[in-house]
Amino acid sequence: MVPLVVFWGLAALIGTSRGSYPVVTHSMNPHLHHRLYHGCYGDIMTMETFGAPCDINNLINCGIHGSEMFAEMDLKAIRVYRTLIKEVGQRHCVDPAIIAAIISRESHGGAGLQNGWDHTGQRFGLMQLDKRMYHPIGSWDSKEHLLQSAGILAERIKAIQRKFPTWNAVQHLKGGLTAFRSGMETMVTPADIDADLVDDVIARAKFYKRHGF
Repeated sequence: MVPLVVFWGLAALIGTSRGSYPVVTHSMNPHLHHRLYHGCYGDIMTMETFGAPCDINNLINCGIHGSEMFAEMDLKAIRVYRTLIKEVGQRHCVDPAIIAAIISRESHGGAGLQNGWDHTGQRFGLMQLDKRMYHPIGSWDSKEHLLQSAGILAERIKAIQRKFPTWNAVQHLKGGLTAFRSGMETMVTPADIDADLVDDVIARAKFYKRHGF
């Protein structure tokens, strides 16, 4: 016969264990767990990338290591916008890690800007919209402006999907990233995808995915 004190001890232990189940189940929601949410345009963690381009003048800070090094340098500045980036990404069904990667490459989390503009005065905001192609709205690091930028990126990817229906999902994403930066008219064949740009962005995005985006 089990002593009464042992019986009630076991009952309390089982009750405590059961009480923890809802918390565990809730955390597995893919819209809340950054490792599971990747938007509508493919899972970047399964995509091949070579990272930042290497050339005769850049043999050290290149490749995947180089992309991750620059992404890490920008991490502190970009973390300030993490909640906003994740909200905007889910609004447009774009992986937040991709948005973070573009912000890193284009503006270093805003650290490389002058009143929101690049040094040429042509590109504006965290994701650097080119005023010759777009009409930026809002302040350079506002929710309004980031919503506009991520929305344009999503529309560019969708436009590539419509224009090249036989391309695969990876080509659609890479083509959309290229069109976001350079315009739709630059895209005619898969060879027109800017490999230097997309390889660097995807490598940085994988880094940010592993760091909570």
